[in-house]
Amino acid sequence: MVARAMELVQVLRERASRTEELRRLPPETERDLHDMGLFRILQPRRVGGSELDYVALVDCADALGQGDASVAWNFANLASHHWMLGMFTPEAQNIVWNDNPAALIASSFVFPAGRAKKADGGYVLNGHWPFSSGVESCDWNMLAGVVASDDDADGIEYRLFLLNKRDYGISDTWNAIGLRGTGSNDVRVTDVFVPLHMTVAVSDLTGGPTPGSIVNPNALYALPVFSLFPYVLSGVGLGNAQACLDDYVEIARHRASTYNRAKLGDLQTTQIKIAEASAKIDAARLIMRTNCVEVLAKVRRGDIPGMVAKTRLRRDGAFSVNLCTDAVSLLFTASGARSLFLSGTLQRQFRDANAVNSHLAFNFDAAGTNFGRVALGLPSENLTL
Repeated sequence: MVARAMELVQVLRERASRTEELRRLPPETERDLHDMGLFRILQPRRVGGSELDYVALVDCADALGQGDASVAWNFANLASHHWMLGMFTPEAQNIVWNDNPAALIASSFVFPAGRAKKADGGYVLNGHWPFSSGVESCDWNMLAGVVASDDDADGIEYRLFLLNKRDYGISDTWNAIGLRGTGSNDVRVTDVFVPLHMTVAVSDLTGGPTPGSIVNPNALYALPVFSLFPYVLSGVGLGNAQACLDDYVEIARHRASTYNRAKLGDLQTTQIKIAEASAKIDAARLIMRTNCVEVLAKVRRGDIPGMVAKTRLRRDGAFSVNLCTDAVSLLFTASGARSLFLSGTLQRQFRDANAVNSHLAFNFDAAGTNFGRVALGLPSENLTL
């Protein structure tokens, strides 16, 4: 699958301007991802998916990100939802996959954006969610919400709701400076009834058996979902940074300074910047892959991560993407005025790197603070873990 993703890198680069103009995946790119089976890398084998290890999400996003971060972002988001659907009730899985096993599922996991009230046999959902990436390509959507209660003693419940596209409206709001081609538009829901079997409590996704375990016993579907949430998207920042480094090295090999004609590759400053950027990217890749491989190995042994381990996963996910963003910023600055031209790739890589880094999952202040709290014996502030 990584090799298939790498086959697309050059064509994704050639389509990058069109992808940004459309502000969503071009139909031909979406078709390529379908035809190569990339969207289904984490889908259960029983419905035709590949059921690969979780680290494949990082590796394939890394590969696609070397072509276009917007494409990698949509790929990673939509592929991860096949994995998450494998944790819903078997009935929900059948409703989606019996109709179309390749159906794409969007999401917005902004919990405060949705409010649900209990009703006979399910919930009535209302809300307005931002950042539903790739939603125009999808037949379904996983929307996060808080279950409201008339009794404060019931406490707060976080829950995910699986809706068909006929039950929500899409607002064309995505006009951003980075990740322009992701189509991360808003979604609105008004008084929609969602049957209980089309929902899942976040408390069932914290590691260990899930409602879907009866049909999907692989440990892949027993991973703690929101502890690993940064790694759904971290490979995007990684691939984007790798492409930026590769492009910079190629330019530095051949380009001379505009002012004194010195060959850039002969300058010590150029050599040091390449070393620093590549070290950050290599370290980020090692952190991302090691964490994904190790947590699945532990869950296979029945060792569900505790809160310290979960907050460490979130900490490392943010830290590793910050390393990638630092590397791109370093190379962008080192490239001088030539990096400013829209005809080049570096300005897009810089915009995309900072757009990736703006996601809450990669906010190191938030992830680091919560890790520090738990390490000191204080309760986690992240209610999804």
